[in-house]
Amino acid sequence: MTEINHSRRKWLALGGIVLGAATLSPNSVLAVVSTPKPRILRLRNINTGETFSSEFSESKGFSNIKLQKLNWFMRDWHLNRARSMDPNLFTKLYNIQGGLGLRNTEIQIISGYRTQATNNNLRRHSRGVASNSYHIKGQAVDFRIEGVPLAKVKASAERLNNGGVGYYPRSNFVHVDTGPVRTWHGS
Repeated sequence: MTEINHSRRKWLALGGIVLGAATLSPNSVLAVVSTPKPRILRLRNINTGETFSSEFSESKGFSNIKLQKLNWFMRDWHLNRARSMDPNLFTKLYNIQGGLGLRNTEIQIISGYRTQATNNNLRRHSRGVASNSYHIKGQAVDFRIEGVPLAKVKASAERLNNGGVGYYPRSNFVHVDTGPVRTWHGS
């Protein structure tokens, strides 16, 4: 008889748990079940050796102070000039690494903002530099993620289906920008 009572008690307890969960709103159940993970962007500029790491809000992005630091971090290091970068570019980098199943991974920055003078100089030495580059507008970045095949980085960027994605396997970087949706293959 005690065997039956124990079994019955387990079923009653389970029913109480299910009934209690059913009375909660879906949002409160999700709040209990999932704890938001901090959104952290970690960058290293391979030309200057500088690093940047900061947590940011999904809804608000980076604070103004952090954006100022990012603008300087992404500066044209040839002439030490900075400009306001499109904050959507940083969210895009975060989403690319998330699409790769990575969190808090260092992204290696090759080129961010470029002055017109630097862009013109680069154009003289390479066919792959556009005269009206989004780098000049503060809307582009060339980067890679160490240890991740470049083709996978490109595929993750393309899956976002926003802005431009340039693939430069010989030069070992991916270009992303916040301009119109388009893709191309460089050298």
